[in-house]
Amino acid sequence: MKKGVFISLEGPDGSGKSTQLTQMKMLLDKKGYNCVATREPGGTVISEKIRGLVLDKEYSEMDCRTEALLYAAARAQHVAEVIKPALERGDVVICDRFVDSSIVYQGYGRKLSREKVAAINEFAIAGCMPDMTFLFKLDPEIGKSRIEAGTRDRLESELTEFHSEVFRGYEEMEKLYPSRIVGIDAGGSVDEIHSKVAWHLEMLLKEKYDACRY
Repeated sequence: MKKGVFISLEGPDGSGKSTQLTQMKMLLDKKGYNCVATREPGGTVISEKIRGLVLDKEYSEMDCRTEALLYAAARAQHVAEVIKPALERGDVVICDRFVDSSIVYQGYGRKLSREKVAAINEFAIAGCMPDMTFLFKLDPEIGKSRIEAGTRDRLESELTEFHSEVFRGYEEMEKLYPSRIVGIDAGGSVDEIHSKVAWHLEMLLKEKYDACRY
């Protein structure tokens, strides 16, 4: 039985998710919660190996279906090895990207369809969905400009049209799941963004943590 709280962070590349994850973990640690901060693709030895493969710019010939399946495979291992055990212990899990990333990047960006990518991942996550998802909303052009050209991975290097479709997917997901996905304007300062996140986080933990834990 799930006893902990699961939070995912989503948004375009360069939207500041990783910075906010660090801020959130510091806040939760200070408040005395057992907090697991992780990322996708990755989080386990096997999943990190898949991350290296799927984001490597040398593999430009990778078929979009192969890409979608690799992301789902990495996620399945991550859920089984890290996320589910942490939630069963009663921890708070914060994950930089989760299933919504696959739906928008492969479903919208790669044109595989939201439904097909969701079906692949339904099997991979085995019922493990976030209680809340923070969507950091930022113009994809601004986000991409924050990443140095020489350090961009295979997906970050995609054309503007691809990233625009990804962002459109995020906006549609926000409308489809308003009770789970919280849109945050990522154009402000780190402190301004963190303040908004902290308020929603406090409300979530107040409502759900004790019930999930006990």
